[in-house]
Amino acid sequence: MPGGGRCPDCGSAELVDDSHYSQSQLVCSDCGCVVTEGVLTTTFSDEGNLREVTYSRSTGENEQVSRSQQQGLRRVRDLCRVLQLPSTFEDTAVAYYQQAYRHSGIRAARLQKKEVLVGCCVLITCRQHNWPLTMGTICALLYADLEVFSGTYMQIVKLLGLDVPSLCLADLVKTYCSSFKLFQASPSVPAKYVEDKEKMLSRTLQLVELADETWLVTGRHPLPVITAATFLAWQSLQPSERLTCSLARFCKLANVDLPCPASSRLQELLAVLLRMAEQLAWLQVLRLDKRSVVKHIGDLLQHRHTLVRKAFRDGTAELEAREKEQQGWGKSPGQGKEEAATSSLDRPEGKRPASPALLLPPCMLKPPKRICPPPPISTVTGDEDISDSEIEQYLRTPQEVRDFQKAQAARQAAVGVSNPP
Repeated sequence: MPGGGRCPDCGSAELVDDSHYSQSQLVCSDCGCVVTEGVLTTTFSDEGNLREVTYSRSTGENEQVSRSQQQGLRRVRDLCRVLQLPSTFEDTAVAYYQQAYRHSGIRAARLQKKEVLVGCCVLITCRQHNWPLTMGTICALLYADLEVFSGTYMQIVKLLGLDVPSLCLADLVKTYCSSFKLFQASPSVPAKYVEDKEKMLSRTLQLVELADETWLVTGRHPLPVITAATFLAWQSLQPSERLTCSLARFCKLANVDLPCPASSRLQELLAVLLRMAEQLAWLQVLRLDKRSVVKHIGDLLQHRHTLVRKAFRDGTAELEAREKEQQGWGKSPGQGKEEAATSSLDRPEGKRPASPALLLPPCMLKPPKRICPPPPISTVTGDEDISDSEIEQYLRTPQEVRDFQKAQAARQAAVGVSNPP
C-alpha cells in the first residue's frame, strides 16, 4: 500500500512496502528505486543479541548504483525506444554503458560528457549490428555538440577496446531516402512530383558513388551529400517538370529537414557533372550550365568511370605537356621564346589558356582563410633604463663612442673621490 513521503529519485509519492525474503523494503512503484532498506539477521548469535544486519552487509554488496548512473541507464533505454531499435540492441547498449561507467575517468567526468555517453553507447551498438545511423542524428536527438560527441565516442571505443566497423554508405542512402514522402501522391505532393522509389534510389546511389570518387564525401557529414544527390536524381528523372523546383522546396515536399551544407554540396556535384559533360562529344556542342546539365545526368552516369578519368585524372598529364610547350622543350631556346612571345601576343589581354581541373579534395582547391593574429602591441615608451652592457648597441658615430668613454671615465673618477681608500 502507498506509504508516506516521496521518492528521492523521481519525486513520486507512490511508495509501497515490498517484502524481499525476510527483508522489508520501501520501494517506489513508478521507477523501482529502493527508498529505505530493511534489516535482517543472518545468524543465531545476531538474533540472540538482537543485532540487526542490513541487506547490503549480509550479502557483501557494498556497491550500489548511483543516481547518475540510474538516470543514464534510463536514457539509454529511452533513446533505443525512440529510434525503434530491437530489444537486443537495447541490452547491448546498456551493457556498454555499465562497462564505461566503471572507469573512474567517466564517473568523474562532467555532466555534459555523461549525457553524450548515452548516445555513444547506442551508436556503437548500431554500428556493430550494421544499423545505418549517423552521429549527426544522435546529436540532434540529444541536443549535443558534435565535437564533444565525436571526442567521447573515440575515447569510449579505445577505453573498452571495441571493434566498430565503418558506416556503409549504401545502407545509409537506402534508409535515408526511404523516409522521403515522394513515392505516393498526397494533398501536399502533386502527381508530377511523385517518383518511383526504386528508380530514385538507384540513381541516388550512383550520384553518391560519384561524389565519393571525386572527394566530396571524405571528411564530411554524409547527409548533406545524400540530400543533394537525391535532389539531382529526382530532378533528372523528369527534368521538364522539376527543374523549376528548388532544393528548399524539394525538402519541404519530401517532409525532411534541409541540412545547412546541402546547397554547397549541390553546387560541387553540379561542377563535377559539368566537367564530365565536356568529355562527351554530343554534349560539347551544347552550352551547358548547372541547370541544363541535369537533363543529361543519365548519360553521364552511364559512362561515369571513363568520364571522370578523362576529366580529372588525365588532366595532370595535359597540364605537364602544356607547361613543356610554353617552356619550349625540344626546341632551340630562341625558337621556344619566339613562339611563346607570339602566342602571348595573339592571346586576348587578361585571358589565359584553360587549365584542366585536378582531382583534389575541396579543402585543397578552396582552402579556408586563416585569420592571422594581430601583432603584439609594443609597450616601449623610450623612458626605460638602459644597462651599460646594452648601451654600446645604440652608439652609431665615433663621436658618440668618444663621448661615452669620457662620461664613463668621469663616472669612475667621481666614484673614486667619493670613496677614498
